Amino acid sequence: MKAQTRNAGAAAVVLLALCAVPFLSGKFAIYLTMRIMLLGIFAVGYNLLLGQTGLLSFGHGAFYAAGAYGLGLFGVHVSTHPLLGVAAGVAAAVLLALLVGTLCVRHTEIYFAMLTLACGMMAFSFFWNAREITGGDDGLIGILRAPVSLFGGIRMPIGKDEQFYFFVLFFFALSVWAAHRIRHSPFGLALAGIRENARRSEFAGVPVRRYRLAVFVLSGAFAGLAGSLEALLESNARPFMAHWTHSAEPVLVSLLGGLSSLAGPLVGSAIFVAMREIIQRFTENWMLGFGVVLLVIIMGFRGGVVGTLSALFRKATAPGEG
Repeated sequence: MKAQTRNAGAAAVVLLALCAVPFLSGKFAIYLTMRIMLLGIFAVGYNLLLGQTGLLSFGHGAFYAAGAYGLGLFGVHVSTHPLLGVAAGVAAAVLLALLVGTLCVRHTEIYFAMLTLACGMMAFSFFWNAREITGGDDGLIGILRAPVSLFGGIRMPIGKDEQFYFFVLFFFALSVWAAHRIRHSPFGLALAGIRENARRSEFAGVPVRRYRLAVFVLSGAFAGLAGSLEALLESNARPFMAHWTHSAEPVLVSLLGGLSSLAGPLVGSAIFVAMREIIQRFTENWMLGFGVVLLVIIMGFRGGVVGTLSALFRKATAPGEG
């Protein structure tokens, strides 16, 4: 009970701090915080697959891009309503994840990872070459941030970054809450059992393949949500959203923050974005320096930053509890 109260208090403090960012910071800090939240949505959804179920995917960029292009195409051909556009982007990602997952969850370990990589690169090739639909290498540009129309004729403008920030914050908070509920539900416990021993779970009556497909689609939905929000943030959707290098980001973020907790991917997202921004300011060869720093952190914090700090905290408080 103490741990739950402490976690709820920490979540409330973080939420209040995020709400204060537009009032206390400049435009660049607001933009950077939105980038962290988008990566956080992507990463918490991905960690349901990797950390909770033990499945490593290298194709989640495809679902991210599907969300972005789904929103963009919906805006061009149907409606510019942001909420409907986000729903269309998530639906596109879910449909693609269902198709890819049906093929991939039949396999495990390296075969699963390679199949998702192949499917992801096929999606990248489609977004790059289908110029009539996706705009080719130029992508979809000029995606509008129309006001959000609510019940009772209320219209909330999101054209400025300071306004759009709260739109992103709403979906970020919703995503973290949903991931928390999934992790602590009977479904989430069944996923943890599959991660520990899939064969034993199957003998216990758990339909392992269906559960893997379900969490794969759920994870794809989170990726599609992040992609659709980025399309609104940047006013475009790009083929490289589907590239394997983008698919690697939630993997690195999860390893950096820690796989075993919900906070791990969130902390990892903040470290990842901040560190990349800092290193880019000092060197043109930022990718080399970034890789070295990531390697040192991941190897030095074998349980991730959150896992390592939690272990140190428990060790420090254990004698006092005795």
